Amino acid sequence: MLDQFILFVISFIANTLSSLAGGGAGLLQLPALIFLGLPFSIALGTHKIASVALGLGASIKHLKHGQFKFALIITLLISAIPGVILGANIILNISPFIAMTALGTLTILLGIYSILKPQLGIEDTEKNRHLQGYLVGGFGLFIIAILNGSLTSGTGLFVTMWLIHWFGLSYGKAVSYTLIMVGIIWNGMGAATLAMLTEIKWNWLPALLLGSLIGGYVGAHLVIAKGNKLVKRAFEVMTILAGLALWYKAFN
Repeated sequence: MLDQFILFVISFIANTLSSLAGGGAGLLQLPALIFLGLPFSIALGTHKIASVALGLGASIKHLKHGQFKFALIITLLISAIPGVILGANIILNISPFIAMTALGTLTILLGIYSILKPQLGIEDTEKNRHLQGYLVGGFGLFIIAILNGSLTSGTGLFVTMWLIHWFGLSYGKAVSYTLIMVGIIWNGMGAATLAMLTEIKWNWLPALLLGSLIGGYVGAHLVIAKGNKLVKRAFEVMTILAGLALWYKAFN
């Protein structure tokens, strides 16, 4: 029971912050599962399944308030299908040290980029909403989807930034797309793929799922209530912390 309570608290905190910032739940949740005794591959598969509840919790709030563009939703879906499945197969065959070191560096640079662009994502500015723009944007999302399928820590943050940078979304809108599409669809496909490739710690999932569901709802509420400036700051903090956590895991 103590382990279940610890798992719930960690999951709630991690997913509240992730829902607010648009990614990064693996910053706390994945290392916690490894610390509690799970091998990397089992921890990854278990975390991936639990992270689907983050999208479900956030969607309860965002679907009531968000105005979603059909073309963007289709782009996210089409980009995800091959990328996530490919990434989930790749991760079990490459060195975690190489993957986590590279991803940690990129994640930190993402946070620094946002800090150096103070007006980035504060207002909606429609960009690249044409066929060529969607094709290029979709290819960028495909590359991120490979990372999402292989390493969960921080990849939602990349989707959030890509939607802001390429399509001109505000932080609040980008986070809503990330949590609903990535949290449910991308992570759902990754979870299904990993469940077929590795063992899952099923008896730990109830506490993780509950924490993810409630945390996703609370974070989405804060996004809607507090606006883009708070989300931008949360994004910057989460990217840098996620990158440092990945470095730590790589070298220990």
